[in-house]
Amino acid sequence: MRAQSGFYIGRIFDPKVGKTTAQDLIYDPADLTTHAVVVGMTGSGKTGLCMDMLEEAALQEIPALMIDPKGDITNALLHFPNLAPQDFQPWVNADEARRAGRTVEQAGEEAAKSWQAGLAQWGIGPVRIQALLESVQFAVFTPGSDSGIPVSILASLKVPDLEWNDNRELLREKISGTVTAVLGLVGFKDIDPVRSREHILLSNIFEHAWSQGLDLDLGELILQTQSPPFPKLGVFDVNTFFPEKDRFELAMQLNNILAAPAFQVWLEGQPLDIAGLLYTPEGRPRHSVFYIAHLSDEERMFFVTLLFSAVEAWMRSQSGTSTLRSLVYFDEIFGYLPPTQNPPSKQPMLRMLKQARAFGVGLVLVTQNPVDIDYKALSNAGTWIIGKLQTDQDKQRLLDGLQGASPDIDRQTYDKMLSSLGKRVFLLHNVHAKQPQLFQTRWAMNYLAGPMTRAQIPALNALARAGLGVEPPVAPKASPAKPVAQAGTQPAAVAVSSDQKTASPSAGSLTRPGVPAGVNEYFLPTSLSLAEAFQSSGQVYQEGTQSQGLIYRPSLLALASIRFLNRAYDLDYVLLQTALTQAPDRRGMVRWEEVLSVPLEAAQLGDRPDPQARFASLEAPLSDAKLVTAMEKDFIDWAFRKSSVTVRANEILKVFAGPDESDADFRRRCSEVAQDGRDAELKKVSDTFEKKIDVLMEKVKREERELDQDESELSQRKMEEYSKHAENILGMFTRRRTNISSSMSKRRMAEKAAEDVKESRKAIADYQQQIEVLEKEKEAALQEVNQRWGELASQSKDLSVPPAKKDVLIDAFGVAWLPYYVVSVGEEVVELPAFDLRN
Repeated sequence: MRAQSGFYIGRIFDPKVGKTTAQDLIYDPADLTTHAVVVGMTGSGKTGLCMDMLEEAALQEIPALMIDPKGDITNALLHFPNLAPQDFQPWVNADEARRAGRTVEQAGEEAAKSWQAGLAQWGIGPVRIQALLESVQFAVFTPGSDSGIPVSILASLKVPDLEWNDNRELLREKISGTVTAVLGLVGFKDIDPVRSREHILLSNIFEHAWSQGLDLDLGELILQTQSPPFPKLGVFDVNTFFPEKDRFELAMQLNNILAAPAFQVWLEGQPLDIAGLLYTPEGRPRHSVFYIAHLSDEERMFFVTLLFSAVEAWMRSQSGTSTLRSLVYFDEIFGYLPPTQNPPSKQPMLRMLKQARAFGVGLVLVTQNPVDIDYKALSNAGTWIIGKLQTDQDKQRLLDGLQGASPDIDRQTYDKMLSSLGKRVFLLHNVHAKQPQLFQTRWAMNYLAGPMTRAQIPALNALARAGLGVEPPVAPKASPAKPVAQAGTQPAAVAVSSDQKTASPSAGSLTRPGVPAGVNEYFLPTSLSLAEAFQSSGQVYQEGTQSQGLIYRPSLLALASIRFLNRAYDLDYVLLQTALTQAPDRRGMVRWEEVLSVPLEAAQLGDRPDPQARFASLEAPLSDAKLVTAMEKDFIDWAFRKSSVTVRANEILKVFAGPDESDADFRRRCSEVAQDGRDAELKKVSDTFEKKIDVLMEKVKREERELDQDESELSQRKMEEYSKHAENILGMFTRRRTNISSSMSKRRMAEKAAEDVKESRKAIADYQQQIEVLEKEKEAALQEVNQRWGELASQSKDLSVPPAKKDVLIDAFGVAWLPYYVVSVGEEVVELPAFDLRN
């Protein structure tokens, strides 16, 4: 085994004598960080040279990605340390052996002898071949086929491990290349990223997701094509820029590819993860051969573009280095880096040629015809390895490219050297070396059996023990429909079927399904924490319970405001009628009185979902605009027919109470109105009686005054009578003259005064009796008033008031997305409502 640290790829060739010298050509692998271009016609020995370089890279444990459009590079797995005929026999060309008149066994024996002799001439023995066998993990990947290890392209659509704000330009370039590749796969040609509305739409979808750290896959891309997650593109709204009908056609084109059975293998197998393709999980370097000979031109371009974009993104996540970290080898770049056209692969290849050096990533690009490559682009290549060319035009074009890369070269010297090239003799131009060198390639340690067919790939991987244990990912399945919650209850937790347990974390889609044009959509708020969701659903939180995110499930939401306006009843009231069902009849038939009534108002509904949530699919009737419109009309009709409010009425008192007033408040108002009426009538009745009593009281007072006068006069008259009587009696004894007539007059006057006193007293007694009667009548009247108004206050009845059809107003109608927590509880995956619909 050789001890040099560089690549042993041949020996110096002396053009003067036309022979190979004994001086080994050792190529410094660090020079490959400035990339290499290998040019040579068919039969020039180009494949053997490149195999030598890849062998040397493997021996130095430098990982490599190898793109193999023809099937030649699969020979990198054919290394046989024992050089035994039986090792070669399965890989010899049986048809060639038969045409040469030899058996397969004989052909295998001849191949073994040829390799033994050839390697011996170059100082290579079994020990070095064994070292090659043990150096790296070899494997053949077959994108779009399961004959080798299939490659899943889904990882290439995921957000790169790069900070968006710090790497916008790079990520936008990656997006542009990825979108161009995807559109090319569905048949779009000559795509202009600035003018193509398809390219602009898809690029914005990628940017919207990646800038938020969200992954995409083809399913998401298709859904978001139909229902973009942004309202505008530029200054125009999305529907103006790209009408919904046209977006649907693009989504169908993309979906046709995804739905095609032959495309499913693109979604299975080893992820297009560059770190995983360069190193095994144990850290062992890998040489990964991507066999694409079986693909169509569009599929090849699609995969190559995605691969280079993925390498570029991975490269940008690495630290800088001046040593060779990894190789990207492309066996035939015809059509991928042309001088005049701009296929999807060209831009990421150009960027890597300019920038990969700083990250220790070397590109080795191989072609037969110099005119097929953009030499201005390849001016960044520091190493040119040129073999025999087919025409002088090829030579002149190549010299033009060399001068572009190294303006100070001697064109005549290079022209002469290129003219002298024979088979397996190459001109090495290395900007890191002082002068160009001619050399002859060494014998390849790998058996160069020629292009392999797809049928031979499984045996190749088996030879290299490259099964890798890759299993196809399990496709997510939709969760079963939720049971409809009864009115006034909170929806219970929903258990996920056993088939979903593996897929549940990725169940649904990150993109909400497109709601038909004209159909509104709403988002119920996530009003419960995870702990509250457990409690509300009657679930027991267990140790080890893990949250797997949030998923929205569609339902039909109807919310109407019904105004009841009746001036006669002093009524102005708004009734909210709501309905929510997750399982409307597919024909659009809904029994509105049986679905869940929710205490929601339009102001509580959101217009944006949780950015990290996933969405269940949208199915009929919610996906049918005509059925949704019909259900809305039916809901309006039902709300009009079935809605009414009860008014409590005291029609005598003219007191009315709407639904928003309590019985106690209504009774209080009736009592207050009755009390006011009673007080007014009591005052009126009382005033009437008081006036009558006052009149009698005045009469009593007048009679009492007259009585005082009569009694005074009576006393005086009696005094006069007594005096006169005494005088007459004294006169009788004194024989004085008596006046009997005057005495009698005095008597009569005293009697009249006594009569007046009696009459006054009787009048006063009469008046007082009348007053007593009035007092009693007043008391009875007031009692009657109190009793009558008390009865009026308690008299009421209920009146049913219907709405007018014009007063049934829809506040919200359409698709409502209900949030659920997806959690694993032991062995079971359940969904817990993240919203609270209890009254």
